[in-house]
Amino acid sequence: MRFSVLSLIGSAPHPLTGAVTPAAERLADVVEVAVAAERLGFDAVAVGERHAGDFLSSSPAVVLAAIAARTSRVRLLTGVTVLSVLDPVRVAEEYATLDQLAHGRLELVIGKGAEAGHFSLYGLDEARQWDLLAEKYALLRRLWREENVSWKGEFRPPLHGVTTVPRPFDGPPRVWHGSATSENSTELAARYGDPLFTANAIQPREAYVRLVDHYRERYAAHGHDPALAFLGAGSGGLCLADTTERAIERYGALYEARVRQSFKPHLVGRAGYNTPFTTVEEAVESGPALIGSPQRVIDKILGFHASYRHDLLSLTVDGLGAGRSEQIETLHRFAEEVAPVLRREAPTALWE
Repeated sequence: MRFSVLSLIGSAPHPLTGAVTPAAERLADVVEVAVAAERLGFDAVAVGERHAGDFLSSSPAVVLAAIAARTSRVRLLTGVTVLSVLDPVRVAEEYATLDQLAHGRLELVIGKGAEAGHFSLYGLDEARQWDLLAEKYALLRRLWREENVSWKGEFRPPLHGVTTVPRPFDGPPRVWHGSATSENSTELAARYGDPLFTANAIQPREAYVRLVDHYRERYAAHGHDPALAFLGAGSGGLCLADTTERAIERYGALYEARVRQSFKPHLVGRAGYNTPFTTVEEAVESGPALIGSPQRVIDKILGFHASYRHDLLSLTVDGLGAGRSEQIETLHRFAEEVAPVLRREAPTALWE
């Protein structure tokens, strides 16, 4: 198993104190934690993209460029690039520039996004979100693989003999497809033979298993080698302590306050927005959050691996409002006490 550290760069007030971290400090935290992640042996770092809500991640390429300047080995992922609302020409240019700066360390994770508000912000019809994603991804693929592209579609003006510059560093970067609620994303990934990234962040495990199984079935049906169907999985936050009881005591109030803070009443019943695991005990027992002792977290991740057979695990250490030093301390403990066991018990050919 490989490991990535993801930040959505949340900017909501601290769920217990109400304190708000200044934007410059919050962004600096993300860069410093990424630098620490490389030093601790993590395989990748990822930055989300949000255009609505309490987030500072509207420009992930800029943040990843700052991380690229401070690192040399760790891979740089998005999580996700909201391609449904973006211009594929701009995405091709911007991320190829980042790929050049990072000497080929970029991998894109695309999706339609997890914030309902960004479609109206960009003047787009949310009902067409999957059509938007499919058309824009088809164009992005061509722009990264071909020169002198001529193209005509529904959602942007035609192109005539276009070559985007710069070109990617060493061929098209790998593109993953973020999957949270719909078989549209799993079908799109399977059609192109791309890897899938299951959110595994809010819903019960069974909902994600259904999507993962659909992806693998359709991947093979499209004639791709099943050995190359790499899978990533998210998690609902990482909090480690000497014992699970101590973790519940330490993080329980934080977890439950964050759940209350992020609750979206207008999206009740819509999959992917409000977690059913509202108490810390529910989260520890059945939810995707990784709260507990190192052994409890190991057991939980291996349980998810039995269901998903994922190659890459995405970890979030800033979701509850922990400060920079606590985030790095958590990653250090994970790298020393958890990661070696998971690498041994769940080997993968990803990034070999």
